[in-house]
Amino acid sequence: MTWEMLPAPREGGFRMEGFWVWCGSVVQGEDGKYHMFASRWPKSLPMHPGWLLQSEVVRAVSDTPEGPYAFQEVVLPARGAQYWDGRSTHNPHIVKHKDRYLLFYMGSTHPLSDPDPETFEGLNDPRTIVARANKRIGLATAPSVFGPWTRRDAPILGVRPGKFDSFLTSNPAPSVGEDGSVLLIYKARRYEDNVHGKMTIGAAEADHYEGPYQVLQESPVFPPERFHLEDPFIWRTGEGYELIAKDMDGSVCGEKYGGIRAHSRDGLSWEVSEEPQAYSRTVVWDDGTVTALGNLERPFLLFDANGKPTHLFAAVSDGVKGFSDCSNTWNQVFPLKTT
Repeated sequence: MTWEMLPAPREGGFRMEGFWVWCGSVVQGEDGKYHMFASRWPKSLPMHPGWLLQSEVVRAVSDTPEGPYAFQEVVLPARGAQYWDGRSTHNPHIVKHKDRYLLFYMGSTHPLSDPDPETFEGLNDPRTIVARANKRIGLATAPSVFGPWTRRDAPILGVRPGKFDSFLTSNPAPSVGEDGSVLLIYKARRYEDNVHGKMTIGAAEADHYEGPYQVLQESPVFPPERFHLEDPFIWRTGEGYELIAKDMDGSVCGEKYGGIRAHSRDGLSWEVSEEPQAYSRTVVWDDGTVTALGNLERPFLLFDANGKPTHLFAAVSDGVKGFSDCSNTWNQVFPLKTT
């Protein structure tokens, strides 16, 4: 199955004045409306790496998948440095399984004071360094899209000394089966002496979403010497699984920060699709204009009742160099024509 990205509604998606917005993940709630779980953090800090320190997961709502989405509430607020996810929650991925809502996310903490925007040292700030090393994957659950959300006192996927995921785990991409079992594709980094290595992609599984989760193999599922990826999203098909992800270098899809597409029978051995590019950062708007966005990443697909993808959600920025020169970020929606 392939798709074409239709013109994107300029007034669609989710924005918030005074906040950086990222990581849009959408589910249709029991009220029939569309609920976006997203990340936001104040513009008093730089977009990157401000998310590591003050991101929080929020919920917004719209009558239609296209939006615009209106802010409703903070879902996973800061809750204290003593918790593994106490200072930052990010990378939300919402799934509805039977009568439960499952919110996979990344959390982090650090024992230092809140950053002062006037003296914050960015990537070199001690808070940033500690918070990055504390990134872990977690799960919150609720009986309703409105909550209440139960957070756990430990992550569902930690780190493993000496392995490819010894430094951090983040960017959860779950596929939840009818029986509650989970294949979880995730981003990892390893320690290399006193610094971290490049981004890699791992796979874990659980017999039930509550866990425990076990890493499936001792090497990344995409060989890091050939692939430099992040932001995976996976879904089940009749033949196994499909994946889209951000191509950091453009070496796979031909466009730096564009999207690749791959498929797998078991979630471990992946092959790049015949048409390797899943999406481009150059987008056409519903007013006929064309824009090359600085970022288009954190992809999330919304499916209809027949399992056909109908909308692609992505975090975007208005710069030209990615994080470094943007003045606004938001979650954009792209209607799809499936063939």
